[in-house]
Amino acid sequence: MEYSAIFHDMDKRFCYAIEKDLFVIRVQVKKDDMKEIILHYEDKYIPMEREDTRKTIVMKKVATSQFNDYYEAQVRMHLICLRYFFEFTDMQGEKVYYGNYEFDKESITNRDRMFDCPQNLREEEMFEVPDWAANKVVYQIFPSRFAASQPVDKKLWYKAPITPMDDLHGDLRGIIDHLDHIQDLGIDVIYMTPSFKSDSCHKYDTIDYYEIDPSFGTKEDLKELVQKAHDRGMKVVMDAVFNHTGKEFFAFKDILEKGEKSKYLDWYYIDELPLKGEWGEIPNFLCFGYYGGMPKLNLKNPEVANYITDVACYWIRECDIDGWRLDVGDEISHFFWKRFRRAIKAVKKDMLIIGEIWHYAGDFLEGDEWDTVMNYPFYLNLIDLLADEKISVSQFVQNLGYLKGRLHKKCYPLMWNLIDSHDTARFLHLCKDNKKKQHLAAAFQLLLPGMPMIYYGDEYAMPGANDPDCRRGMYWDEEYQDKEMFEWYKRLLQVRKAHTCIVEGELAEAITRDEDETIVLIRKNGEETIALIFNCSDHTKEFKEYAQKQELLTEKVFDGKVEAFDAAVIVLVEQGVEVQPRVDPFVDLVAEHGVDHGVAALLETGAAVLGLALGGQVAADAPFVQFAG
Repeated sequence: MEYSAIFHDMDKRFCYAIEKDLFVIRVQVKKDDMKEIILHYEDKYIPMEREDTRKTIVMKKVATSQFNDYYEAQVRMHLICLRYFFEFTDMQGEKVYYGNYEFDKESITNRDRMFDCPQNLREEEMFEVPDWAANKVVYQIFPSRFAASQPVDKKLWYKAPITPMDDLHGDLRGIIDHLDHIQDLGIDVIYMTPSFKSDSCHKYDTIDYYEIDPSFGTKEDLKELVQKAHDRGMKVVMDAVFNHTGKEFFAFKDILEKGEKSKYLDWYYIDELPLKGEWGEIPNFLCFGYYGGMPKLNLKNPEVANYITDVACYWIRECDIDGWRLDVGDEISHFFWKRFRRAIKAVKKDMLIIGEIWHYAGDFLEGDEWDTVMNYPFYLNLIDLLADEKISVSQFVQNLGYLKGRLHKKCYPLMWNLIDSHDTARFLHLCKDNKKKQHLAAAFQLLLPGMPMIYYGDEYAMPGANDPDCRRGMYWDEEYQDKEMFEWYKRLLQVRKAHTCIVEGELAEAITRDEDETIVLIRKNGEETIALIFNCSDHTKEFKEYAQKQELLTEKVFDGKVEAFDAAVIVLVEQGVEVQPRVDPFVDLVAEHGVDHGVAALLETGAAVLGLALGGQVAADAPFVQFAG
């Protein structure tokens, strides 16, 4: 038994309540080390002589990473304080008990030697996420480049590569005009990059948080967009650029003008005056990166914190938006985000809070700050697997298992799984224009649990190198569109929504074959069992064990083959009944009679059946059969 790999903490990642009297307890161990883990638990305060509250439950493996397995148990118990310990049995039969960070060869009877978790009873600290959000599909829009309500210069619109200074005149009205496209694709949530007044194309350098940029339209246009999206059953998320402002923001502008006499000096982190931060020089004040045009706000200042929180609440009240995506959220303190969450949830309880963070974000996802994050670890692993081809399929699955094993249970279905964004080169570019690889990447993105975020234009296989080239004008003219890719995205979304087992079902088995570069994920719920097959190789692979069963993406009987960089979704159990292999009479008749006679025999049989169904007889030389001959 590898004792050093065993890890458990009485914190919100390894022990927490998901509803009143229902607790989740997790433990991390060495990969493939344990034969069985049993959780022993009891009530701390009820004396044994009065009532024996001791119970046991066999823990279940819920995730596997490269080096660790993660086990979980759900405990339903009405009590004031939970006490518990673990019983480990490894593959060699060694047994040990673990409680309060100590190992023992004997079962633990002293409650003071058990783990103690009273904090789970604090209902106000439970992680509550919006019910509407789990496993919904997001569509990201860069407003200035998505759609324009007025006629455009097509030469400029389809310019490639594009520069930060190219003004394509996209606006909110243009988005409204293309809601049919978004809805037809199967989208649940529209996320727009910043819309506040700014001098830039990207709008991440805010001048006025209370004004929609005039090039995009007005507050009334935003209200209309949100309302029409809601009418179609879609939500709208806005971009919250609260880490920094633009240089023309009133507070920073006041400092530039008045220097030491400005009353806003404490709104920013200023090293010295006068301010300097022109292009090419290192600013003498904190900013986003070293961009002097994006000075960093001092959110430790209560006045600044109040201002920003009021901004966030204002747009919820005014336009009924459904979520905030927090730009560079990890560069702002936990203290502020806790305050921010309380404020906006008080205005609209089911607001979705999404943090931008490019790494593991567990400390922001404990129920008192964000609801979820943009899942860049998913993106990076998919790049490693398909674009750069530097990790194996088993490593890919294990790396995702690390996230699942360490993230809060309620958070995992809300992770924004992306394959590119306005901050990255398009996936197609990273794959050197190999559309089959994007084809497969879309399958991973849309067939795994979470909230897949489709970046505008991905559905048409839009190219684009790093920022700003990844922000080209949307492909609205058919001559630019890849219709096959669009239909592929649309079909994936249709299947995802029609079969909840695909993303909400329990992962019963993960089969990875590094030598074949294939992954098979078996998911099941009360009604269905489904096999998700991913072929990550550049050759056709066979899966004979699933042949002749229903394949959902093609709506055909599965022939047992998955082409290079392709995926398949196979129904194994339907409505609780195992799906039997489809019987194809043509295959049987051809095997018996050969192709020519097999076709004739099949049609003759069909004619006879049709005749009987109509209540009559069909002669051997009936036109139906004659035509077949």
